[in-house]
Amino acid sequence: MAVYTHLGAEDMAALLAPYHLGDLVSAKGIAEGVSNSNWLIETADTATPGGTTRYILTMYEFRIEIADLPYFLGLLDHLAAKGCPVPRSIHDGAGNLYRVVETPRGDRALALIEFLPGVSLGEPTAGQARAVGAALASLHDAAADYPATRANGMGLAEWQRLADACGPEGLASIDPALAQTVADHLPRLAAQWPTGLPSGVIHADLFPDNVLMQGETVTGLIDFYFACNDVIAYDLAVTHAAWCFDASGETFRPDLSAALLDGYASVRTLSAQERAALPLLAQGAAMRFAMSRAYDWLNTPADALVTRKDPMAFARRLHFYADPANSGVFAA
Repeated sequence: MAVYTHLGAEDMAALLAPYHLGDLVSAKGIAEGVSNSNWLIETADTATPGGTTRYILTMYEFRIEIADLPYFLGLLDHLAAKGCPVPRSIHDGAGNLYRVVETPRGDRALALIEFLPGVSLGEPTAGQARAVGAALASLHDAAADYPATRANGMGLAEWQRLADACGPEGLASIDPALAQTVADHLPRLAAQWPTGLPSGVIHADLFPDNVLMQGETVTGLIDFYFACNDVIAYDLAVTHAAWCFDASGETFRPDLSAALLDGYASVRTLSAQERAALPLLAQGAAMRFAMSRAYDWLNTPADALVTRKDPMAFARRLHFYADPANSGVFAA
């Protein structure tokens, strides 16, 4: 989440008018994330005098095609109906899942979703990691009958495209070791990428800031805008890479790793083939985020309210997963 498009109060109120939610009370930009503009919205609660209701408003800036929005937003409604802690989409007065509007930066699609309680974690505990693993497995089970499909737009081909767009000099300008890491590992990952594993709907971006918790209870799984149909175990590998290291990627947390994997297995059993593939899938997950972060590092607009994220934090994770000494991390 971030803010690229800056809107005044009158513009914001006009955007919200078709939802018939009550008068706009406040709109606060959310700086986390990288791909969209997001605001925490409060409107007057028409049923409770003096009360307010909160929502999240998202304006889609890049990496997201408007044609994909029915998949993302329909998935939210599907999972919420199955009892997953996922925000429902808020339809406008005409029943639309999203709207296209004019902004100072051109036409943009926007959507409104339910606000869920809870906080995202900076330093999760093992108990919280276990709960997240179980919630991820429950999501995979609940999405098994979701009828829509979408290819992974951030798969291997995109890692290569982003690497090429950055170029060796651009990667080296971020860190001299990054260009060499990409040259050493990206061709190998492409050649060895596993096939034939169980596939289904995956979140593909379940970082701690995309999970809301109260204590050890998961109250919200959010930001489904990279969701797609791909290898299910890859989603676990992404989540493992996101949760089981410190922010710099220098320190691995074996307690969080064991808890996350145990929580997942308590709901959905991994096949022997899936578990054997996890080390390579985790290397791919690390490469995926190293490349998207590198591209964003070099291309984020100077006026964007967004915090650039260090690609080397995931290059370090990649080296960890590729080290044979760490091959037992995913063992049963």
